[in-house]
Amino acid sequence: MANTVQTTTTNNLNNSLTSEMQTFYDRALIRYATPKLVHAAFGQKKPIPPNNGKTIQFRKFSPLAKATTPLTEGVTPDGNSLNVVSVTATVDQYGDYITTSDLLNLTAVDDIIMETQAILGDQAGRTLDTVVREKINAGTNVQYVNSKSDRSSLTGGAASGNDYLTVAEIKKAVATLKRNNASPFRDGCYVAIIHPDVANDLTNDPEWKEIKQNVDPEDWYSGAIGKIHGVVFVESTEAKIFEGEGSGSRDVYSTLVIGQNAYGVTSITGGGLESIIKQKGSAGTGDPLDQRSTIGWKATQTAEILSSEYMVRIESTCSYK
Repeated sequence: MANTVQTTTTNNLNNSLTSEMQTFYDRALIRYATPKLVHAAFGQKKPIPPNNGKTIQFRKFSPLAKATTPLTEGVTPDGNSLNVVSVTATVDQYGDYITTSDLLNLTAVDDIIMETQAILGDQAGRTLDTVVREKINAGTNVQYVNSKSDRSSLTGGAASGNDYLTVAEIKKAVATLKRNNASPFRDGCYVAIIHPDVANDLTNDPEWKEIKQNVDPEDWYSGAIGKIHGVVFVESTEAKIFEGEGSGSRDVYSTLVIGQNAYGVTSITGGGLESIIKQKGSAGTGDPLDQRSTIGWKATQTAEILSSEYMVRIESTCSYK
């Protein structure tokens, strides 16, 4: 039985749950949630400080103009100053819990707790990833495949042609990022978040097959499927799908090609994600026979686009649907 958390009555842990156990369960929840946080992985991280309200501030520095005026001998120039742009966002809280029977015992590391933590961690990860995904897919730097004018023009499975993702489209997005002076991530590479359906079409492109894929699993990201033209591709089933918004009600897929500092995201550590466990009897008269225990999670999350020009959203259809 699962219920959406509506109140804050689960905030205080029962004293019989030690701080060491709580730390262990918090870390377990974060471990289970982290693999799902694909969209959050490539944003500028901002920790959530306690007791500082619901508004969080991301900062970015504007580039300086070129100093092309020659210096005059013996004359100190006027100099320059940093231009800091602040982008604010309001955080929201998310959470859920599972009620278990009185067989649960919190005096030891119980398999029921760990199994439940795995399920809840998966849910928490997908939830928080979706929050970030929806924010960053609202960017204005959009590239429609085959130079189509809008999303509704994208076709698939048509005799006249298909608007599937190709290597040529990736090269075009890379050129856009370079032209906008977007900084790459590791090894001078940008990162693309791609849906498996779209990855199937892209990796079938003859140009993809001609280039050796050489992503080192020790140096790159979970879910990476290959690297081409300075872009590492990270596969995620949570990549955005605009269902039925293409021509003939085809699904349209988002592939985000990202440079550094394109967007900011709150981090899940330091209060961003916590595990909340209530043992039987902690509800007092609300549980008169000590029959129920609950295991839940609560998280504070938001994201905000900082520089739209540092991220390209490629929209395409795919051969699956």
